[in-house]
Amino acid sequence: MYQAAAHNHKARLNQYLVKEIMEATPQQLIIKLYDFAIVNCQRQNLVKTNAALQELINALRFEGEEVAEVATGLLKLYQFCQEQMRKKNYEIVYRILTDLRDTWLKALSAY
Repeated sequence: MYQAAAHNHKARLNQYLVKEIMEATPQQLIIKLYDFAIVNCQRQNLVKTNAALQELINALRFEGEEVAEVATGLLKLYQFCQEQMRKKNYEIVYRILTDLRDTWLKALSAY
């Protein structure tokens, strides 16, 4: 009985999460990637944190001089975080990711 209820609850949560992701703006998806990376960094999960960082890298755009400069800086930070995760320097990665997430939130709230 308990397992069936737990399974139904999990299925409802998954449906909610899928709906939330499908309706999210690109900016909201970036925040969700940061959230995922931060949680998995706290859990010291190298594979999931680096997967999220790779998705953040894949989302970078380098068209235009001003954009390319920012994207290049973010690329270097993300790659540094991946390297630090491999070295098990979780606190450094956590600080960088939370600072970047906070900056994104401030930038998005300005619009």
